[in-house]
Amino acid sequence: MAIVLAAELFVPSFVQAQGTLYVSNLGQTPAGSAAIGSDAWIAQEIFTGTDSSGYSLNSVQLLMDAASGSPSGFNVSIYSFNNSNFRPGISLGSLSGSDPSAGGLFTYTASDLTLSPSTPYFVVVTAATTVAQGAYDWSADGTAGGVDEWEIYPLYYSSADGSSWTGHGRSDVFQMAIYATPVPEPATLALAGLGLACLSYRRRGQ
Repeated sequence: MAIVLAAELFVPSFVQAQGTLYVSNLGQTPAGSAAIGSDAWIAQEIFTGTDSSGYSLNSVQLLMDAASGSPSGFNVSIYSFNNSNFRPGISLGSLSGSDPSAGGLFTYTASDLTLSPSTPYFVVVTAATTVAQGAYDWSADGTAGGVDEWEIYPLYYSSADGSSWTGHGRSDVFQMAIYATPVPEPATLALAGLGLACLSYRRRGQ
């Protein structure tokens, strides 16, 4: 019985490797955009859901318009929330993905990034080149709720250098989708471990 239960516990992690779609406003009609460069950073605020153990971030999808000029070095990162000034704090890690110059929907994957429950974070985008050389263009539209109280906030911050931020409260938010996987509860992990131990013991006895 423990063996079967352990197998059932691990199946979802393989089936849902992509994660669960918790929040998205990609289905909305674009109503604006913002240029992205080394001198034009954008930090879109998000809010995580209520799962008590937090979430493992799988990926973030961004809807991008075609770039202008010849930009390079597009970068997507997750930043913490600075509780002292309510602005982006420090980078928690960069996401991996392709150059979005052509425009369209692009996926950026995370590695070992765990988000706490009911906590604000920022999806931060920038580039290696200035807007004068060429700019990426992030599409924007209306606010979006989500599953399990995830939310894309109707608030973003801009910066010329990634350290000093200016807030912009508005009805539009930048278009994205967030995929994540709930972190297993400690009791669940312990039960899975027991099942695997039973499986190992049974094999040794054969």
